[in-house]
Amino acid sequence: MRILLIGDVIGKPGRRAVRTLVPGLRQEMGIDLVIANGENTAGGFGITPGTAQELLDSDVDVITSGNHIWKQKEIVPYIEEEWPLIRPANYPEGAPGRGHIRIGDTLVLNLMGRVFMNTLDCPFRTADRLLKEQAGGPNAPRAVIVDFHGEATSEKQAMGWYLDGRVSAVVGTHTHVPTADARILPNGTAFVTDLGMAGPRDSVIGCEPEGVLRGFLTQMPRKLTVATGPVVLNSVLIDVDEERGVATGIQRVDRSLA
Repeated sequence: MRILLIGDVIGKPGRRAVRTLVPGLRQEMGIDLVIANGENTAGGFGITPGTAQELLDSDVDVITSGNHIWKQKEIVPYIEEEWPLIRPANYPEGAPGRGHIRIGDTLVLNLMGRVFMNTLDCPFRTADRLLKEQAGGPNAPRAVIVDFHGEATSEKQAMGWYLDGRVSAVVGTHTHVPTADARILPNGTAFVTDLGMAGPRDSVIGCEPEGVLRGFLTQMPRKLTVATGPVVLNSVLIDVDEERGVATGIQRVDRSLA
């Protein structure tokens, strides 16, 4: 099984990158499943039914998210439906939606870190609980993919080691900056600290540099806008042995558009 995982999709430019590049990548690389983090598809902050549908119409199979999932209130009723859209599983009980989804023989699990982030339930213990619930029996998933949405590289690396051998892949999202540490851990789990983003290249994590710089220089509130110009699509391609549920390969797939 070949699974493509795309970093945070930023606004209209990121959606254009997905729409333009993903169908061709699926055909070129024989990809079976595409997972994208969509929590920034709506103007850079949050996701709407329309932007979610655009990703699904662009050959994305599952949309994961993170701390911006609630920014656009109109998405909440859709999270409660049977859309392939999930939010971090370690939100407290009572939060709308679900934190995992089964697509065929693949379980996709969304978690969020707590270092420099919202104070949520423990992502490590949440992973333990959900994996225990899904384990065993003839209907157990053959592949398990974890999107770990977090700020701290140490926390994301720790999650990779914690789940090594128990899931097929742990990939980090949230920082919008791709990392160069894609590897297979000793017990067969593919790992990368951060996928990166699908969004404007000439930006500060997808936003116009001017507004970001003004904030750093003055420490005053400012409105951030999605940048324009050339776009990049950052992703990784993971090969999974379905019989054993372990990864046999991981490679960065980074593309650009004028």
